Amino acid sequence: MTVTETTTAPAKIWDKAGGWQGVGTAVGILALTRVGQLLMIWWLGGATSEPRSVWDRLLVWDAGWFLRVAMDGYPHGYTYENGVLQGNELAFFPVYPMLIRFAAAIGFTPSTAAVLISWIASIGAAVALHLLGTSLYSKRAGWALVAICCSAPASVVLSMAYSESIFLALVAGMFVAAHRRAWWAAGLLGLLTALSRPTGAAAALGLGVAALIAVREIWKSENRIAWQPITAAAAALAGVPLYIGWVAWRVGDLDAWFKIQTAGWGTTFDYGSSTIKFLNTTLRTGDGWVSISIALMLLVALAAAGVALTQKPWLPLAVYGVVAMILVYGQAGFYHSKPRLLLPVLLTLLPAVVAASKARPRVAILSIVAWAAFGLWYGAYLVTVWPYTL
Repeated sequence: MTVTETTTAPAKIWDKAGGWQGVGTAVGILALTRVGQLLMIWWLGGATSEPRSVWDRLLVWDAGWFLRVAMDGYPHGYTYENGVLQGNELAFFPVYPMLIRFAAAIGFTPSTAAVLISWIASIGAAVALHLLGTSLYSKRAGWALVAICCSAPASVVLSMAYSESIFLALVAGMFVAAHRRAWWAAGLLGLLTALSRPTGAAAALGLGVAALIAVREIWKSENRIAWQPITAAAAALAGVPLYIGWVAWRVGDLDAWFKIQTAGWGTTFDYGSSTIKFLNTTLRTGDGWVSISIALMLLVALAAAGVALTQKPWLPLAVYGVVAMILVYGQAGFYHSKPRLLLPVLLTLLPAVVAASKARPRVAILSIVAWAAFGLWYGAYLVTVWPYTL
């Protein structure tokens, strides 16, 4: 089945023909990227003035927020310091911290639980990415998608106590289920995706498009309304409003979640003006090589997305990618977090994935190894030498 072909018959996610025979290779590719990155973190960390173990570096920045949610729960209102509104734990969506809390309840230390869940979710992400690439293109494309995504410059977060592993596994799994018409799985994964990160709203829209396509095809062929895809899409679309609404109820203020995000991280939607200002200032003044590299990554990602759209990818994945990129580029906030936020978008990776799947094996492997060498080193540098948050 090609990326543009569809079927109205329900499919099984676990069909061997759907790519399960290559899952072991996909997990092996993930393992190589993770071990390689941990070694780089160890190597680079030994040259810094601040001696910290590799383990400690996996538990920095946002990890502390997730651990506090997991162990202490969410606050009941706003947090102030000297009368000034601050960010607090209500900004963080619940799926990942609730998994940490569950693992801690059965005997793991919270920090061990946080990293272990991230690693297990990374395996799930590798499996789902391989199945997605196989469903849309070919088995080689599935492997290429795993290798390119899991060695990207921001892929270091797949080893850290961050929610990207969970989100990537859920969103890729959701699209696999939707493409194979396993709507019960698509709906469940879509709801969990939407309860994992704010960009779950973009994923839910993508699932909604997949559901509309299925409903239209079933109506044309069988003259009946298909309720399963509609229910799946409704479940996913409800996720982000449910959490934001719950925060509003808990705090007693309708736009509480947005105020907390703005106060803590400056992540207001400004239609891209902050991103444009960052690109203009950075590329004109050359203020630091990391800033310049991030500016170039943002521009390359835009170009890659444009190329991907000309190749007419599967429409639900395209809609998700475009909406997610609008959210990332359109909001203010820490510029150095944007590559991390773009990691699960997938649309930007499709041109490279398609090219690698069609190239001679030796060329594809050498190209991906070169990409991985830079990407894994870059991520290790950011969590060891560079002093700012991801």
